[in-house]
Amino acid sequence: MSHAHREIADSTGRANVQIGWVTYLARHRGTVPPLPAPVRIEQVEDKGTLIVLTPERFTADNPEHVALAERVRELLDRAGLLKPLQAKP
Repeated sequence: MSHAHREIADSTGRANVQIGWVTYLARHRGTVPPLPAPVRIEQVEDKGTLIVLTPERFTADNPEHVALAERVRELLDRAGLLKPLQAKP
């Protein structure tokens, strides 16, 4: 995630998970739901999932890219995948 996109997406710096051009989510977080085109979802063996927002270079100057990243963040959050990790007892 670029610094410019981070400032747009989370100006407070408090987000638990940032959604960038490419995002990895470990399998134990849950199943990634269907995401809007042109997002690509790729399984990484049995370890987790790579989420690639756009086939072309993602830029924070492109409002469509920023809107897509926010939409994907909302969908992942709604699916419960962005909760803070809990320390194991």
